[in-house]
Amino acid sequence: MPSNKALNPPTGECRQCWLHAYDSREQHKHLKPREDCPACVDHMNNGHNNMIVGG
Repeated sequence: MPSNKALNPPTGECRQCWLHAYDSREQHKHLKPREDCPACVDHMNNGHNNMIVGG
């Protein structure tokens, strides 16, 4: 289960980026060593959409 920090990004941060940064092992456990996360790559290429935490 993700930590409280991983689930509660501060204002101005992207929820997915924050979760994948602070719960990286769990979020990426399905990947082979040195394999890029498809969700992260898609997210970086297509933007954050409505995932930025508002103030």
